[in-house]
Amino acid sequence: MHVHRFEKLWIGLSLLLIAAFIGIVLFGFTVMNLKVPGVETGETVDPATVLSEGPFAKPGVRKISDDHYEVYMLAQQFLFRPGSTRPLTLPAKTKITFHMTSPDVMHGFEVPGSGLNSTVIPGQVATFTTRFPEAKSYGIICHQYCGSAHHNMQGEIKAVPPSEFDESNLISQ
Repeated sequence: MHVHRFEKLWIGLSLLLIAAFIGIVLFGFTVMNLKVPGVETGETVDPATVLSEGPFAKPGVRKISDDHYEVYMLAQQFLFRPGSTRPLTLPAKTKITFHMTSPDVMHGFEVPGSGLNSTVIPGQVATFTTRFPEAKSYGIICHQYCGSAHHNMQGEIKAVPPSEFDESNLISQ
């Protein structure tokens, strides 16, 4: 059987692309230490009781130290708690650790222009840390289709200078 040289070229290029895609995925998970949300920590919650028990029963901002805050946040149909009904106010230039989960369906969490992007899976806790470099408002959108009002699922993060951050709105431990 004779295989034309152009067919050999296309077969070779196809195999090279497959190898490159596998290599990129392996590079991401090994060298760049990328992980699936909730899997790396093994942190899980019961979606049926997440609204009434544990830290997600009172979502909000908690102070860890002078330069570190934690945000416990829920993504649920069709809002972010906190963040949708009123802006989530955070101090700029400080370390912020987000803990997110969902009580109902899979959602997305993205803050355009900031690099924050995560899938929020019911029963798993997605944890990620960031700093907002400047005081300004950042939009929050859901990038995972979650139902008929998905297009309305949005929120706002308002990063303020640390001197203007009002700690009276913090949730007690």
